[in-house]
Amino acid sequence: MPLYDVIVLGLGGMGSAAAYHLARRGRRVVGFDRFPAAHDQGSSHGRSRIIREAYWEHPSYVPLVWRAYDLWEDLERASGKLLLLTTTGILIGAPDTPLVQGALESARVHHLAYEFLEAAAIRRKFPVFAPADGMVGVLEPRAGVLFPEECILAHLEQAARAGAELHYEEPVLAWSAAPHAVEVQTPRGHYEAGALVITAGPWAPQVLEEVGLPLAVERQVVGWFRPVDLQAAFDPGSCPVYVWHVDGRFFYGFPRLGDEGVKIAEHKTGHPTTADTVRREIMPEEIAELRRDFIGRYMPAASGPLLASTTCMYTMTPDGHFIIDFHPQHQNVVLACGFSGHGFKFAPVVGEILADLALLGRTEHDISLFALDRFARG
Repeated sequence: MPLYDVIVLGLGGMGSAAAYHLARRGRRVVGFDRFPAAHDQGSSHGRSRIIREAYWEHPSYVPLVWRAYDLWEDLERASGKLLLLTTTGILIGAPDTPLVQGALESARVHHLAYEFLEAAAIRRKFPVFAPADGMVGVLEPRAGVLFPEECILAHLEQAARAGAELHYEEPVLAWSAAPHAVEVQTPRGHYEAGALVITAGPWAPQVLEEVGLPLAVERQVVGWFRPVDLQAAFDPGSCPVYVWHVDGRFFYGFPRLGDEGVKIAEHKTGHPTTADTVRREIMPEEIAELRRDFIGRYMPAASGPLLASTTCMYTMTPDGHFIIDFHPQHQNVVLACGFSGHGFKFAPVVGEILADLALLGRTEHDISLFALDRFARG
């Protein structure tokens, strides 16, 4: 009999949650990551992530985000850490943009509370924003900020407390699967289990090369800026998290959290890379473009000095929806990848789903939107 019930490959946002949910069910779990816990080399770092309810991408996400809210609250209680700060959130764009129309559709389907604001009302309510006449906003009360490094550490610490064996700075060199067992090879040893969960983030294209997943890894740039005006209006009690759709591009940001400035970035830049070759250096023209195309036009009060910057990676699918499914050749190998820059908020419910699939072969959550065979279908 294998020493472990389940191996988890990758311990970032999704893998840490999977290890936690598997271990708390009393299963023998071992997890591997090539970097230290809560590292900054992948897709689950950057001090803050948005959580929101009026999900413009598709109404099917809303029940999952409801469950995620409950599970984040459970994890806060178990860990004693602040993981989620409610700030409200606003989506801003022209009335006919997918951002606005999609949010309104999710609100309609799921009877969500929201407030619809014209441009003048947005400017009055949130003076840090300068929308053009004709723009509108969808304001939702439950949106807020997740602290990703703290979230991952909480999942990992609680997983270890429940008995999970977690190996950091131990990359998986190879894996294989047979009908009733899986094997993993690392520089330090050989491991066997009944099932394997692969949550490899931007390394998924290499780890799952034989599957031929339609994944594209993109390099993203994030900056923190010191406000030049209206400093108090950027505080979390006054400023919501925000997503804008302007000129066919998406921008997002956060209120000022402590003294770190205001975090602002473009969503889905389309700059291709790989996890092993990503350029970490940020060029001055990249920050200048963000200032020119968004901050200077729509948030001029945030256009002060750049305080910090970083890069991360999105692993994109063609339709922007996740992949959560079994490996096409191995029913004891579960895949979770392609989170397309909007997945972190779902980490605890994805972890729950992965535990269901690995242990039971099914889940009560509706994950039909994330089926791998959708790409073959169409």
